[in-house]
Amino acid sequence: MPIQFDLVSIITFSAILVMFYCFWLTFKLKASIPGGVVGKKWGILTGLVTLFTIGYLATPFFQQLAIETQQLLVSVIFLFGAIYVVITVRLIHTVITELTE
Repeated sequence: MPIQFDLVSIITFSAILVMFYCFWLTFKLKASIPGGVVGKKWGILTGLVTLFTIGYLATPFFQQLAIETQQLLVSVIFLFGAIYVVITVRLIHTVITELTE
């Protein structure tokens, strides 16, 4: 039985590949980041990238979950995505502030 790929499957697979790249890049950069505020924030971002990578790997199996569970997972991913954005923007702000002083 041949494997059929629809547009959703292709996009999902592409997103998983991008997340694996981000996951690898996050850990690769961690060795270059000093401690302090930046190091602490990077540790949190690394944890969130790990969570997102696991979430992305689970997306092909979402159809097997009850709709209520799907909605809960999506809302949790949205929440942690928003937290990720806040931490990232604040981290960039801190770095820019330090560089301009």
